[in-house]
Amino acid sequence: MVYQSGFNCNAGTIQAVVGKGDLIVSDELNHASIIDGSRLSRADKTIYKHSDMDSLEEVLRTNRDKYKNILVITDGVFSMDGDVANLPGIVELAEKFEAMTYVDDAHGSGVLGENGRGTVDHFNMHGRIDFSIGTLSKAIGVIGGYVAGSDTMKEWLSHRGRPILFSTSLPPAAVGAIIEAFKILNETTEYTDKLWSNAKFFKEKLGKLGFNTGHSQTPITPVIIGDESKTMEFSRKLMERVFSLRELYSRQFQCAQEE
Repeated sequence: MVYQSGFNCNAGTIQAVVGKGDLIVSDELNHASIIDGSRLSRADKTIYKHSDMDSLEEVLRTNRDKYKNILVITDGVFSMDGDVANLPGIVELAEKFEAMTYVDDAHGSGVLGENGRGTVDHFNMHGRIDFSIGTLSKAIGVIGGYVAGSDTMKEWLSHRGRPILFSTSLPPAAVGAIIEAFKILNETTEYTDKLWSNAKFFKEKLGKLGFNTGHSQTPITPVIIGDESKTMEFSRKLMERVFSLRELYSRQFQCAQEE
């Protein structure tokens, strides 16, 4: 099912598949769209410690008998730190406690797995994830988002996914560009290989300059400053540098045109 954005996927799907009498179990570092989508539902909500399977198991064991349905939600790749979810561990526990699984793979699509098929493919968890969400605006480079799952899921969301029912679909030009992007990804690993090469280069250079890039396992590269005021100053200095370089290149371009 295709939505107008990745954010809309979470805002529109979560509230459609769980409600009063259900429980959402969410990783504490999940994306803001998951948090907002959970708030829109009438289900109860709780969190487990980040990528902590003992914490998740305790939450599931404590709550399994209290709710009709339990939905375990995680990012595939976490958007701030760049680490990868422990999908095998999550799925094992979800199956043990008869809970549904929901993976937001916005930052894994086009990056992990064969030809960028994502985190589910990376861990070979096909057929064991109930809801797999991805964006069409990052690696795919256009706009929109998608939810992949069963035929039953598709039929259900066609009647209950509010952004699908009450908003405009993607324009044909965007759909054409999306199809072409997937075609390119299927035909070659050139672009995903280049992405990983660029990320490795970037991380290495930042490390040599003394920056803390955390424990990222993916091209997402956090630069951890630590102090809030220093972080804002760092951001301001970067923007000043960007505008300075832009002005320099503009002058050089004008000189080249005049010559």
